[in-house]
Amino acid sequence: MKIKEIRAMAVSEMDIKLGELKDKLFKQKFQKSLGQAESPYKIRQTKRDIAKLMTILKEMRSKDGKDA
Repeated sequence: MKIKEIRAMAVSEMDIKLGELKDKLFKQKFQKSLGQAESPYKIRQTKRDIAKLMTILKEMRSKDGKDA
């Protein structure tokens, strides 16, 4: 997921996507613990996507708070 794609989303869309990514990460970790994981890179990439989303969400919410 790229930063431009994230910034184009609405805040509600970001919240939904964040929930989906957290669920995906949980499933990937569970598969890893069972020895069925395809690649550790996918877990790392999911964590990075979550971090990007959270960072941009925080920026947008703080910007909205200052303007109000």
